[in-house]
Amino acid sequence: MNQRSQRLDIWMPITILIFVIYLVFLAFPLFTLLTKSFFDGTTGAFSLAYFVKFFSKQYYMNALFNSMKVTACVTILSVVIAAPLAYIMSTIKIKGSGTIQILILISSMSAPFIGAYSWILLLGRNGVITNFVKGVLGIPMPDVYGFTGIVLVLTLQLSPLVFMYVSGALKNVDNSLMEAAESMNCTGIRKMWKVLIPLITPTLLAGGMLVFMRALADFGTPMLIGEGYKTIPVLIFTEFISEVGGDDGFAAAISVLVVIFATSIFLLQKYISNRKSFTMSALNPIQPKEKKGLGNIIVHGVVYVYTAIALLPQVYVMYTSFLNTSGRIFVSGYSLNSYRAAFTKIGDSIANTFILAAISISIIVLLAILIAYVTVKRRGVTSNILDVFTMFPYIVPGSILGIALLVTFNHKPLVLSGTAIILIAAFVIRRLPYTIRSSAAVLHQVNDSIEEAAISLGASTMKTFFKITLPMMISGVIAGAILSWISIITELSTSIILYTGSTKTMTVAIYTEVIRGNYGVAAALSTMLTIITVLSLLLFFKLSGKKDITM
Repeated sequence: MNQRSQRLDIWMPITILIFVIYLVFLAFPLFTLLTKSFFDGTTGAFSLAYFVKFFSKQYYMNALFNSMKVTACVTILSVVIAAPLAYIMSTIKIKGSGTIQILILISSMSAPFIGAYSWILLLGRNGVITNFVKGVLGIPMPDVYGFTGIVLVLTLQLSPLVFMYVSGALKNVDNSLMEAAESMNCTGIRKMWKVLIPLITPTLLAGGMLVFMRALADFGTPMLIGEGYKTIPVLIFTEFISEVGGDDGFAAAISVLVVIFATSIFLLQKYISNRKSFTMSALNPIQPKEKKGLGNIIVHGVVYVYTAIALLPQVYVMYTSFLNTSGRIFVSGYSLNSYRAAFTKIGDSIANTFILAAISISIIVLLAILIAYVTVKRRGVTSNILDVFTMFPYIVPGSILGIALLVTFNHKPLVLSGTAIILIAAFVIRRLPYTIRSSAAVLHQVNDSIEEAAISLGASTMKTFFKITLPMMISGVIAGAILSWISIITELSTSIILYTGSTKTMTVAIYTEVIRGNYGVAAALSTMLTIITVLSLLLFFKLSGKKDITM
């Protein structure tokens, strides 16, 4: 009984402290944003003027419609492309499949706006492919800017997420179900539609939801390749920037509408998934089989072509980083001038990226360990509420969280705007879920009886935690921390709102260099960021012993 009381006494303050952190850096800023949207910036009186302004002007409604159109198209295309690809990779032996899977994952790990920048170089009005097709074949290429370009970039960037989800789900499908369907003459497309799709529907919804949220929140891609095709994140950013020093309530009102919309979609997805969810145990898992003839050539071609197209932007950016440049133009000859310029002109952004990410990861690891333990091993009303808090950053776009933090901590008693602390707080809150989920997944496998045995032998609660529980969950912690690290160093939407000259990160530097037309420096920085990302991902595979990622 005393041991139980001691356990409660130790973990309750920890749980309260975690709640306070979330309340201060997530709940309170979002609440501040909500209140700002309902009060007139000049008079301070309660008003719905901002919402009336949004819904009464076609310009703003068009931005909302554009965002919905983009996110719907990207989500549908990602599922349509990635689900069959995952099925092919899971059921048919593909030469070099292990390498292909890693390359597909790598293609999804860079910042989306780098893909936008790459496709401008390839398919823009003066792009390499555009000039080649026009010069050699005499065929004018379609315009890659606007809606088409945004959908192209985001689909190639985000479809690997669906691929990861579906690949993981197919490993849990018992092949006996497939064989039973075939014995009843249910084969081919009919077998997929009648048997396999219902089995993996929750997974498709989860993967589609992640794609939807990321496409909805993406800021850099429409800013670079949109050319006037304004989406909600771009609208929020431009309205907020134009309102700095004055009335920022309108940007807050748009943000509130986006959060409500995103939350509604998230809850709908959860409701449908829960109704269609069930447990599968693959005693006879699906095994890839060898295919012969024309079918084998076709499936190999599909897999290899998709992988090549997905990786093309990153490969071409690396190539251009070694070209000589003259402003916006790449000229003949190769050199390291772009890298020298990157380190000379904006070397601080490289150091800032590592310092801010390192500090953020340290905090994330500490909090993730404690939160995972509380939510897994101390189930109850409190832990369930905390679990919801940890999921909410998935729903809130980065630019909105950045605005919320800036609006909240831009005045006394706690002024954080313009400091590294506000960036670190944003990174921690937004990227903490990766490490929490990974840590909790391992912790679910740790039997409670192990802890109970240690405590019964006289070990204190905290000694048991540090000596027994923590070493058993450390692999999940490290794996999740690497994913959090990758997502932090490629973060743009939050950084672009919160950075100052002294806290500029590599992603912000790349974005600003592209805008200024310094393509060589942008390519050099992008290459460095990609290499760091790839090395981090390979480290994840090495430490976790996996060849895939589940989020």
